[in-house]
Amino acid sequence: MHYFDYAATTPLDPDAADVYTETSRTHFGNTTSLHDAGGIAQNVLGHCRQRLAELLGVHTEGIYFTSGGTESNSLALISLAQSARRKGNHLILPAAEHPSVHSAAAYLEEQGFQITLVPYNAEGFLDIKKLNEAITDQTIIVSVQHCNPEIGTIQPIRKISDAVRPKGILLHSDCVQSFGKLPIREITPYLDSLSLSSHKIYGPKGVGALYIAPRLRIVPLFPGAVHEKGLRGGTVNVPGIAAFVTAAEIAECHDDAARYRLLRNTFFQLLAPYPELFTFYGTHHKTKQLPQIIGLRVKRSEGQFIMLELNRRGFAVSTGSACKVGQQHSSMTMSAMQIPHDEAKGFLRISFGRSSTLETVEQLAGCLVEIAKEQNKDQRIATII
Repeated sequence: MHYFDYAATTPLDPDAADVYTETSRTHFGNTTSLHDAGGIAQNVLGHCRQRLAELLGVHTEGIYFTSGGTESNSLALISLAQSARRKGNHLILPAAEHPSVHSAAAYLEEQGFQITLVPYNAEGFLDIKKLNEAITDQTIIVSVQHCNPEIGTIQPIRKISDAVRPKGILLHSDCVQSFGKLPIREITPYLDSLSLSSHKIYGPKGVGALYIAPRLRIVPLFPGAVHEKGLRGGTVNVPGIAAFVTAAEIAECHDDAARYRLLRNTFFQLLAPYPELFTFYGTHHKTKQLPQIIGLRVKRSEGQFIMLELNRRGFAVSTGSACKVGQQHSSMTMSAMQIPHDEAKGFLRISFGRSSTLETVEQLAGCLVEIAKEQNKDQRIATII
């Protein structure tokens, strides 16, 4: 099987796996225990917190370890909204945020908060003009995903910060897809909080992190929690955190952007002769596009059918965010870009990773063209009949 779904999850890096195993064996104490074993585990946790803060260019005191991006997003939005409630009750989100952000927003709506969704433009970027129009004197938080997981567009965080921060509005960013692939330090000065996930960068599943600027007051979702400075409960997963930070350090040392751009360009060149079969989404500006994510539509086809056909032929791709699989809805990104439903249902996502090569990309492109031709031929015959 040739794996082209790295935006959904990644295999565990061998070095990170070794760190996980060794930490589980030798530093297994509970970080809240007062004996030496607990103290050693607490020291490991403290080192990981400091190291991750260094990688992000943020204050160590603002790092909280979580179970992943979903929990981080929920904690950030709900905690910050409750904390800032005296100032206002209005939040603004792009319409294509991760499902965890929309879920947290729905919960806040039940608590009396107001939510405004702002669309994307035709290239998949947040419409800044509409963002400015949505801001009111009650707006307290804007949450913007740094990198779209379905088409790979990189949102202009600094420009968004310039629009909201002078008005005292907090800016949260889901950096799950961009961390380990883009220089996050360039945007952290403009954020009040951000979310990360381990399994997107070849770390273990079930681990993530949240950064909230230490100057901000946090409100725990569940009273009485004792871990992570009271923000969440549950025994801290020290081995998983150590492996996560190891994976982050490895990612920091590798710049694969040029290789992914080569794979991307090769894929586009192979499909370019067939404009009648494919529509591509995203932007051609390489500084605004994550090269390893390609969003496209196979015309007159359903994305799920194409995905299953590719799977049958040995290629793993997806029809969008893994958190939405199995739900009979259009891609959230396609909806945010106001793509008609009958077109959006043909959406397909291809994402490159460490195992992707020119040879496998060429094979994938050839197979995709073959399937698309068969589908379009069948559709023409059905139309004639």
